[in-house]
Amino acid sequence: MKLNSPTGTGSLEITRISIEADSTSIDFEGQVEGYGTVFASHVLSPVDGDSDRGTTTGEARTFLLDGSVLATPHRGTFTRQGSALQIYFTDAVNNGAVNCVIWDADILSKKAEVRYWEIKPGS
Repeated sequence: MKLNSPTGTGSLEITRISIEADSTSIDFEGQVEGYGTVFASHVLSPVDGDSDRGTTTGEARTFLLDGSVLATPHRGTFTRQGSALQIYFTDAVNNGAVNCVIWDADILSKKAEVRYWEIKPGS
């Protein structure tokens, strides 16, 4: 897998941020190449009280032009430097695809750039 040549890219907007004592929840929506309109929600939980790194869990749904819906869980890690988040995870799409995914998000601008590498193609 060559990290300089992603299978697809996209741009998401942060539509909601919810702060809890032990986690932060972030909702995203936007367009991702090969997946259409994507709606995703992630929960970021710090490790050892360090808000600059931790684990992430989430879900995503996408609606394709033919009306079908794809869904996937997200499991991974995150790092933070200032307002910049890097979210790293794998997904397992209900069409059989498995992807390695990196999101570069900025809390202040409410933007996220998406790159993914297909590990296993879907049907």
